[in-house]
Amino acid sequence: MGSCCAWAPPQLLVLSVWLWVSSAGPTLPPGPALRVRLAGYPRKHNEGRVELFYNDEWGTVCDDDFTLANAHVLCRHLGFVAATGWAHSAKYGKGVGRIWLDNVNCAGGEKSIGDCKHRGWGNSDCSHEEDAGVICKDERIPGFKDSNVIEAEQSHVEEVRLRAVVVGARRQLPVTEGIVEVRYKDGWAQICDEGWSSPNSRVVCGMLGFPAEKKVNRNFYRLLAERQPLRYRLHSVSCAGTEGHLSMCAFEFYRGNASAACGAGSPAVVSCVPGPQFATGSAHRRKQRQQQQQQGQVSPPRIRLKGGAKVGEGRVEVLKGSEWGTICDDRWNLLSASVVCRELGFGSAREALTGARMGQGTGPIHMNEVQCLGTEQSLWSCPFKNITQEDCKHTEDVAVRCNTPYMGYETLIRLSGGRSRFEGRVEVAVGAGAGEQPRWGLVCSEGWGTLEAMVACRQLGLGFANHGLQETWYWDASNVTEMVLSGVKCTGNEMSLSHCQHHGSSVNCRNTGTRFAAGVICSETASDLLLHAPLVQETAYIEDRPLHMLYCAAEESCLSSSARLANWPYGHRRLLRFSSQIHNHGRADFRPKAGRHSWVWHECHRHYHSMDIFTHYDILTPNGTKVAEGHKASFCLEDTECEEDVAKRYECANFGEQGITVGCWDLYRHDIDCQWIDITDVRPGNYILQVVINPNFEVAESDFTNNAMKCNCKYDGHRIWVHSCHIGDALSEEANKRFEQYPGQLNNQIS
Repeated sequence: MGSCCAWAPPQLLVLSVWLWVSSAGPTLPPGPALRVRLAGYPRKHNEGRVELFYNDEWGTVCDDDFTLANAHVLCRHLGFVAATGWAHSAKYGKGVGRIWLDNVNCAGGEKSIGDCKHRGWGNSDCSHEEDAGVICKDERIPGFKDSNVIEAEQSHVEEVRLRAVVVGARRQLPVTEGIVEVRYKDGWAQICDEGWSSPNSRVVCGMLGFPAEKKVNRNFYRLLAERQPLRYRLHSVSCAGTEGHLSMCAFEFYRGNASAACGAGSPAVVSCVPGPQFATGSAHRRKQRQQQQQQGQVSPPRIRLKGGAKVGEGRVEVLKGSEWGTICDDRWNLLSASVVCRELGFGSAREALTGARMGQGTGPIHMNEVQCLGTEQSLWSCPFKNITQEDCKHTEDVAVRCNTPYMGYETLIRLSGGRSRFEGRVEVAVGAGAGEQPRWGLVCSEGWGTLEAMVACRQLGLGFANHGLQETWYWDASNVTEMVLSGVKCTGNEMSLSHCQHHGSSVNCRNTGTRFAAGVICSETASDLLLHAPLVQETAYIEDRPLHMLYCAAEESCLSSSARLANWPYGHRRLLRFSSQIHNHGRADFRPKAGRHSWVWHECHRHYHSMDIFTHYDILTPNGTKVAEGHKASFCLEDTECEEDVAKRYECANFGEQGITVGCWDLYRHDIDCQWIDITDVRPGNYILQVVINPNFEVAESDFTNNAMKCNCKYDGHRIWVHSCHIGDALSEEANKRFEQYPGQLNNQIS
């Protein structure tokens, strides 16, 4: 039995590099492809200090003789189309460890920096004050896997699992307690528990998607271990508890006859506490309720994730005062991201993302330069800076991908017949009891829409839904013909179709033919529409418009039903007019579901409508009762204006393509037809003006909770005051309740 450290001594490492350089020249040795990352401060997703992973160690590149051609090679390696510049003299901070390359000279066409001419690996006369950085063009190579992450190191131990040994626990997911095992060759090996500590358990639980660890009965497992053959791989594991992966802890490998190892110990055992979303069984839920009661009234959450396709990922938003806002990405790292993940009931962070890679938020940016130690219970306990408007923009919003427990949901669903793995007819497994083989069947498409498709794509691990399809005769490529699930109705947030409402085992489907089986088209990205609330407030006014000017509007159903009884063309209608500016803050263009062959020509307005219902305009009482008939507005979708460096793609004129590009907005001015609510029959009083975009979920978005905008308004029969306009999810629950119980203005001073 022998052991050695996980890392070679520096002297030996240098010697091995020099021996290889003298015999093989400047190309990479056989083995895995060279890994490159951007690090430092102020690191962005497309710029930073260059670091290379060579001989199991990260190191930097010296800036001597560095050129733009070198930067091009590095940026393409990272998945960007090209470099726009490079930086010298450790602009992004000094690195640590080795300086792997010096005097690099690339022609520009090389696939890897290791293929360029250089002095040899580890042969440098530089200090870290000369570390080179690159600035890459913020445009991805099509099909390249996103590299905009700050990843946990996994150089020594790639895969870890908990093996449940208690009979009941084997069948139950998630596995929260068991023997810790690491992948070794073609199987699994154990870790010796000599010196095993609570921080070690915390790291393992975090990797497996659990926010915390708890004590475990080791004596039971010690007796069990005496009866089983074991193969030990690691010992002397020592974690601080803040690491994102077990490989980042100090440990030693067993060498030689590992079966005789760990004489004084037994296999390491861990028991984890699942977050609220993954707690199973009444015992777990009862214990959580007791803890909440002991802590008193549970305060509302002050942190949330938005815009992510999967559970446990999204843009990080925090509640300050009564308003939700985002976090700027300066100094954002895995330690801070892990605090967010654990606070939300997930494990440690798998990735810390910068550069608004989960879409841009709106409203204030509450935090910048967050620097957590990793032990904090809440992100608000970490040091951070308050920022001014000039410091950051929403293009720098941070996001996270958290480790979540394995639930096995993806094994109970599959797609068939599609042209790619992202589309097809939905097939689900039912009746998979203990030891039984699952029975695969189809889903009835009655009532199947975007929300149901979103859940199916999430369960499949394929991102967002592009379309939910009710006819799939063109994907008839499977021998599965039986309908096994019907009446599916989802909210869109479920992790599995089985969590949605459905008819259970009694299938009730009018059209049972396979052509009426539900189907999906999934996508890794989605649009996200938001209404610019301040513009509504600034432009709202009342107009008494003569009936003889409203014939077109009546034809478009833009007036209340009482208008039919008016003495046309005499008299007028009272209209609440305002401008709407609808932005696409998502990661995909907003495109109408219907193809142009089915667009409807509107003779009065002389253009095609690509969506029957795009927005709902309503006047509500403070308790939510409609007092003005909801006007369903349908318009032509186009890019009116765009952010800097974003080109317009969509235009209504000449039967052009319709949609809203990412980074653009569609403006409906207050003075165009139908940009109003008919309030002729509304009595004076205090009301809520509500605008809802994409109300029927016709087109998939990454976030539907921000599609509604509300304003308080007071109407005295002659004038209207509109104020406090905000996106529906922009305020805290308490502020929203105050808004809905608004007693009305007592004077004409709008605060």
